[in-house]
Amino acid sequence: MTDPHHEADSRQTDPAALAAEIEAALATAREGAKEDPFGNPILWVALWLTRRMDRGEIDDAEALGVIRHLGREALAERAARLRSYVGLDGDPGAPLARVAALVAEACPEDTDGFARFAATVQRTSFAAVFTAHPTFGMRRDLAQRIAEAATAPDPAGDFEPDGDGGLSFRPDTAITLHDEFEQARYAVRHARDAIDSLNEALLREARERWPTSWQALAPRPVALGSWVGCDTDGRTDIGWWDTLRYRLESKRGQFSRILEKLPPGANTAEIRSLVEQALAAVERQVALAPPTGSEPSVEDLRAFSLALVHGRETALPDASGLLALLDGAIDRAADDEERMPLCLIRAGCKAHGVSIALPHFRLNASQIHNALRGMISLDGDPTQPAQRRAYLAAMNSALERVETVPVDFGALAAERASATRMLMTIAQILKHLDGSRPVRFLIAETETGYTLLSALWLASRFGIADRLEISPLFETSEALEQGPRIIDEALRSPHWRSYLRRQGRLCIQFGYSDSGRYIGQVAATYWVERLRLRICELMAQYGLQDVELVLFDTHGESPGRGAHPGSLADRLLYLSPPHSEELFAKAGIRIARETSFQGTDGYALFGTRPLATATIARIAEQVLAPAPTDRDPIYDEPDFATEFFQTLRQEMVALVDDPGYAALIGTFGPALLDKTGSRPVARQAEGAGPARLRHPRELRAIPNNAILHQLGWLANSFHGIGHGAARAPELFETMRSRSDRFERAYRLAEYAMSCSDLDVIRAYVDTLDPGTWYDRARRTGRDQRRDELLGVADALERLDLAPALRRLFGRLVADRLRLKGVAGNLPEMPARLAALHALRLAIIHRIWLSATHVPDFRPQAGLSRSALLERILRLDIPGSLDLLAETFPLRPDPTEGVDFGEPPGPREGGTYGPLHRDLFEPMRRSFDLVREITGAIQHEVGAFG
Repeated sequence: MTDPHHEADSRQTDPAALAAEIEAALATAREGAKEDPFGNPILWVALWLTRRMDRGEIDDAEALGVIRHLGREALAERAARLRSYVGLDGDPGAPLARVAALVAEACPEDTDGFARFAATVQRTSFAAVFTAHPTFGMRRDLAQRIAEAATAPDPAGDFEPDGDGGLSFRPDTAITLHDEFEQARYAVRHARDAIDSLNEALLREARERWPTSWQALAPRPVALGSWVGCDTDGRTDIGWWDTLRYRLESKRGQFSRILEKLPPGANTAEIRSLVEQALAAVERQVALAPPTGSEPSVEDLRAFSLALVHGRETALPDASGLLALLDGAIDRAADDEERMPLCLIRAGCKAHGVSIALPHFRLNASQIHNALRGMISLDGDPTQPAQRRAYLAAMNSALERVETVPVDFGALAAERASATRMLMTIAQILKHLDGSRPVRFLIAETETGYTLLSALWLASRFGIADRLEISPLFETSEALEQGPRIIDEALRSPHWRSYLRRQGRLCIQFGYSDSGRYIGQVAATYWVERLRLRICELMAQYGLQDVELVLFDTHGESPGRGAHPGSLADRLLYLSPPHSEELFAKAGIRIARETSFQGTDGYALFGTRPLATATIARIAEQVLAPAPTDRDPIYDEPDFATEFFQTLRQEMVALVDDPGYAALIGTFGPALLDKTGSRPVARQAEGAGPARLRHPRELRAIPNNAILHQLGWLANSFHGIGHGAARAPELFETMRSRSDRFERAYRLAEYAMSCSDLDVIRAYVDTLDPGTWYDRARRTGRDQRRDELLGVADALERLDLAPALRRLFGRLVADRLRLKGVAGNLPEMPARLAALHALRLAIIHRIWLSATHVPDFRPQAGLSRSALLERILRLDIPGSLDLLAETFPLRPDPTEGVDFGEPPGPREGGTYGPLHRDLFEPMRRSFDLVREITGAIQHEVGAFG
């Protein structure tokens, strides 16, 4: 393959022209690869770029200009996709009026009709939950600009930030829990405004049909939840005082909102006075809250606790008194226009109490087990088959004799067990902050009914069992398989059944992150639906038709973590297929749905008031006025469905267990990612940089998914489909054309394929193969470059990744070719995204080649030069450069400015000045470019991870 730009010696400084040149080179290389099956167009373009960089035709500033240009185009497309995704077209409030009319039309215009309408709109059928998963992958100001561009009819957008520094695709530095809370609060405020618009549409429709009764309504079909500041699964940096601070901030938001919406005048004077006093009391309490992330003294905790206790009544510990005053003001209102805002405030308080969003707490099942080890005197693991019955029997016996104990802040401050401390914190929130509504208690990695009974025992001990919604999380492959058994173990307990009947709700959380990464996203949706239907059967079996079932889908904002990329309507239908909802209705079981919105990607759907209104409109259409559907043929072919999805699961499990898969995502994948939350991507090895990944389970789900984005192969969204389709190709094609359920799942996979490319993943695989570097070494005519290439090859030999990676690539190709044989042409990665991968590979190659010039040195803290080179191959550049700075220190010249009696000669600023200037700093700048490309790629894909 010839280099069409070999003669181009003139410097290209226009980013748009240079980007077009790279894309043209890529198109030429892709076309040439059709005749040269042994070539790789991505590696070819990377090599072409490397040579141009060597010749000085492209420097760091020009490379950054190209990245910004390509990324800016991706931002504009992302804004347009966001607008289309939520269905923002024209007046965002018009669909709300249509939904309200459809709900009213289903009810006769008489007393019975009003009762039916009230029963529909006063039941919370859906909740949007804002979580603080570490997916804050872009700067807050850039996220806001995307939202504003998406709101405009022509979402071109101005993506240049305010101030100096230029456009950057990297996230904010040092993201704190408070930053996450502030972003969530901003989104929640827009969401609450949008819910008010929905409620107003419902009230206006009711006023037209039932003019003498409508004011009695408090519609709340959609509510909001948040677990920001309440999630301690896998983290220890959130103190109970931090949680209380954030719940106080939630109260402050609710009271401020009420004062903004409250009509002026004598009729509302008493309400205004009550809320103003409550807000002032909350402000005093917040002022005494220990700073977030601090280790407060006992005296600080005492002062905070006294403020909560003594200010309890003034700060309104629940919404009952406020609701009574609102009822009176509504009755006294002069006209309907004054009455409407009061009805909306009342509806907001009925749904959310004195908080702006309902709290969701989360911890891990092991934390609950640890809290009760002193009480349940059994050895072994309660999840093991041989121990399950003994633990369940012991806990049922304990529930027979559990006694309630009082909770005070002193006992809370002294408690060391994390689960006990969390339950005590919830007890204090219900007592002193907001007891209006039950609190959700989510338990990750629930693998036995004993966990649920243990949580019930703790809740009973602290007197909050009837106000705590205990919810297991089913996410892993084993949990999805064993979920029915786990629920059955709990339902066998009369204590658990009695608890559910008192609560009136059974809450179940389904996770799409771990399930997607372990068994594949398309297979996961099948297993989640299967589990839901088994839970339906169990509820009917135990006579619990009077208990509402809450189905909480916790997913990310990317295909690999469960967010359908087609539209928000597709997303909601993908998570909750109409067929399963029909079966629940036939069984007489009411369901309520909940879904998560995570980080800057998820909050973007509420980034402006129009976006939030469109988002709530799509939700309202699904839960209040769903379109009628015919029976889906996929349910008439259970054998095909079972075999197809089981094949996907088996293939994904085999992929995850393949040593080459761990090598692929773990070698330098984590180093491609900036920190996007409060937790590290992977564990660190003492003194040796990031630990070598032995299995994907050692990496958390979000970085796992993000790395697949960055390597150009979204395996967890489509791997295995080729094998599944090949088993019954005709039926596969039939389902694609006739089954909405199957076709929707396949479209998720298709989108992931459009962000994937075998040439891209092969380029990363070959980059880690010493053979590639040996081939380059034997072809080059430059002696210095040959030495550099041999140095990289030698270091890669020591990593010994190539055999496993080659086998892995064969596995990926085999599945892809099977799918191509059945489905025909498959989506191709766009040129802009492929160009970003090629440019990044060129930069990585230059970093590695530069690293061969690091001088030899005596081992420092047990680290040799060869070990350092291996760290650089894994792109641990910041850590490596820090070590090199210690090994080759850049110290000021102590002779500078001192008169030695002769004219001063030239100085380099220190013994190792040239080494820092010519080697270390260029490596650092190059690595910054690598991370900038990471940010640009996330906008191409549409989510961080």
